[in-house]
Amino acid sequence: MTIFPKTARARRLIAADEANNPTSPVLKFGPDKPLMLDAGVELSPFQIAYQTYGTLNEARSNAILVCHALTGDQHAANKHPVTGKDGWWDVLIGPGKIVDTNRFFVICSNVIGGCLGSTGPASINPTTNKPYGLDLPVITIPDMVRAQVMLVDHFGIDTLFCVIGGSMGGMQVLEWASSYGERVFSAVAIATGPRHSSQNIAFHEVGRQAVMADPDWCGGKYFDENKRPAKGLAVARMAAHITYLSESALHRKFGRNLQDREQLTFGFDADFQIESYLRHQGMTFVDRFDANSYLYMTRAMDYFDLAADHDGRLADAFAGTSTRFCLVSFTSDWLFPTEQSRSVVHALNASGASVSFVEIETDRGHDAFLLDEPELFAAIRGFISSAARAKDLAEVTQ
Repeated sequence: MTIFPKTARARRLIAADEANNPTSPVLKFGPDKPLMLDAGVELSPFQIAYQTYGTLNEARSNAILVCHALTGDQHAANKHPVTGKDGWWDVLIGPGKIVDTNRFFVICSNVIGGCLGSTGPASINPTTNKPYGLDLPVITIPDMVRAQVMLVDHFGIDTLFCVIGGSMGGMQVLEWASSYGERVFSAVAIATGPRHSSQNIAFHEVGRQAVMADPDWCGGKYFDENKRPAKGLAVARMAAHITYLSESALHRKFGRNLQDREQLTFGFDADFQIESYLRHQGMTFVDRFDANSYLYMTRAMDYFDLAADHDGRLADAFAGTSTRFCLVSFTSDWLFPTEQSRSVVHALNASGASVSFVEIETDRGHDAFLLDEPELFAAIRGFISSAARAKDLAEVTQ
């Protein structure tokens, strides 16, 4: 029986170890297989940590790649080694679930730049024998996808049955479909867009500045000083978490209710439930996530601009595609509002692609893609079932 850490200190120690010695499988690439980065340099050696669920069929035609969001990781449908919680998409992936692992072979990797086993700023730099810190080149969404391509190649998979993800994961889906469309039979992009808005970049910059303003950040070399910018990272998480929710959801859950008290204290403790909730979100986050990795992940999202990579024409990003697409947005998502999904749908229509689109009515905000949303499940189930029939995949993989 696996025993999960109960104290914050224990979780932090395990998280630090997971950065270089993950409990999940890891694929290592030596100097003969470097990863060429958009920054104009090669990353070598490097490694990718991943999880798989289900069985790859003999034809290697039933593989689904799941792409995680900004603070996610490879543990999509298994107990998390640091927190002991269920996988972040356990509601969607598993035997008999929407992404049925009795039928499909599911791959989920920690992105390059992450902190749960794939090469990132917390990883040991072989030239210095110390964590990379800010010596790691800036990572982009296309860089993440190039590394995933190498992982998929490792399994001998020529064409993925589906690539699916939400938020930053949805950006990866769009990049896959644009740059490697011939290898993607179907794609599901949820609560995402072809680029970040200036407001999104602004919120990310607030988070980065919170991290870098923490005196324990030490210019990114906090590991060398045996310190952690926990307060700065917690504030960054608090600010970001607000963008994942909606005003109506916050009002429904918290309103102006007081936290464990009957009247205001006229001080600066957490008088309101929402304050206590955000503080809890911030402090639990720092136990499992690396501060520098947060800088790298937010920068990757900010840099993503699919149209700019095609002379400003988003439709050209999908020219000639044969991939089947499903786009999903949520009415209360103001981080990636429906207009962003519609812009992708219009571009796909202009390129002659097969695309379905659904806007789901919910007050749960951006985080709705991670929750039990029946209409979302119905849309994904219907799309995957239709694509599987077109692909002539058996109902159950033996």
